Amino acid sequence: MKRSNSEKLYKKALEYFPGGVNSPVRAFKAVEGAPLFIKKGKGPYIWDEDENQFIDFCCSFGPLILGHAHPDVHKNIVDNLSNGTTFGAPTKLESELAEIIISRNPYIDKIRFVSSGTEAVMSGVRLARGFTGRNKILKFEGCYHGHVDSLMVNAGSGLVTFGESSSAGIPEDVVADTIVIPLNDVNALEIAFEKYAHELACVIIEPIPANNGLLLQEKSFLLKLREMCTEHNVLLFFDEVISGFRVAFSGAAEYYDITPDIVSYGKIIGGGLPVGAYGAKKHIMQSVSPDGPVYQAGTLSGNPVAMAAGIAQLNICSKPGFYEDQEMRTKTMVESVNSYAKEKGYDFKLVTIGSIFWIAFADDTTIRSASQINTDMTPFKKLHKALLERSVYVGPSGYEVGFVSQVHTKEVLENAAQQFKNALDEVFG
Repeated sequence: MKRSNSEKLYKKALEYFPGGVNSPVRAFKAVEGAPLFIKKGKGPYIWDEDENQFIDFCCSFGPLILGHAHPDVHKNIVDNLSNGTTFGAPTKLESELAEIIISRNPYIDKIRFVSSGTEAVMSGVRLARGFTGRNKILKFEGCYHGHVDSLMVNAGSGLVTFGESSSAGIPEDVVADTIVIPLNDVNALEIAFEKYAHELACVIIEPIPANNGLLLQEKSFLLKLREMCTEHNVLLFFDEVISGFRVAFSGAAEYYDITPDIVSYGKIIGGGLPVGAYGAKKHIMQSVSPDGPVYQAGTLSGNPVAMAAGIAQLNICSKPGFYEDQEMRTKTMVESVNSYAKEKGYDFKLVTIGSIFWIAFADDTTIRSASQINTDMTPFKKLHKALLERSVYVGPSGYEVGFVSQVHTKEVLENAAQQFKNALDEVFG
């Protein structure tokens, strides 16, 4: 595989950006070689600057559920781009996209568009604190909620502990009100509520944790969490930046039939353009400025081009059978690879839900918490290289998940499954 152009571009980028990139995982530090510089994408494929073509399972880390340059999304972007890029004023496109979302989502009455998933989470946490008048937040080890200062925490040494800053530049007192417990641990949850329930503004969780592996939770744990939040008047905050509009139109809340109090969404609602959102029932959202005292603003919030892209994308996602078809095709590919790995005796499996999958070098044990992940990523590093050489692109970290889009047809996925099998033979051979 040729990489000379990407290598030259990376060398130049190192002069301009920390690590040569504008987001850390892109630097390929966890895998081999210089990062690939992508030139274009179309359908299920991407091409790099050396003209290598790949089946793309990164899909910009999730939002491209219709694939690259979908004609309907592309047309809506171009048509509205000719009217201007931003106005700092309301447009009818905001209401059109909100109508598509809220009319099909029983969990929220009102929504506020922002510019990223991180901003959506940050704003949702502020709303929870402003609405309840409480300060403490409970989060779970292994869930990522963007680079929000108060949520950039590692677990401490105890079962139920205040978080410790996981990034330089975040003072310890900023995370002093953030409590961290393990995922899928009812005992830890009960202890945390016993100690802090009267101080908790919200419990925030990825209902489908997909930023540190795919840590599928037992539904009984999520139901227990809902029950305890209701009992103690604590807001349940579902961070659905990954799972929203990905496993079902209304996300994991719909998939599991569990009602959150606040929910955040990410770039999937903008067809891949920079956008995010948070929403809740009317009595909670009325606390948001200008209706209430919780201030949040953004010059590019509700950007008309992003709204136009989102309208095109979510109109397609809302069609009957869309998510069932996504899950069926994904499962077919995953089961084909897993059956082969089991037959060969390889210590490997693909974990899946909806149209998300995760590469796990593990036996049949279900991994539900971050502490269960094997920290030796050498096998993934080898597999990533072997897949690239077979024209399959996955995210450059063993902790990232993969995504299947609408245009990953049965034939494309059959080819990808075969390349996975060939790559596994090389890794385990």
